[in-house]
Amino acid sequence: MLNDGGLAIRRTQIYLEDSQYELLRSRARREGKSMAAVIREILDEYLGGKASMSRRDPLRHAIGIGKGDGAAVAENYQDYLYGDKS
Repeated sequence: MLNDGGLAIRRTQIYLEDSQYELLRSRARREGKSMAAVIREILDEYLGGKASMSRRDPLRHAIGIGKGDGAAVAENYQDYLYGDKS
């Protein structure tokens, strides 16, 4: 399964105290997100994982904004990144 950022995710189950559940539910509603999305964000911030880094990558939002199938970029990526050396 993939999340909205294209990262693989796994289903798990956790036990929360009533107060934790209510705070989580309230935050999720306030932010317009699922409780699972809020939990993932909290874990990313706390653990500083790779998923957290990819969400902070300023170029992440540029993915998919260009036209075409991406073949030219994939084949000539060095030209795009470092300039044409010919």
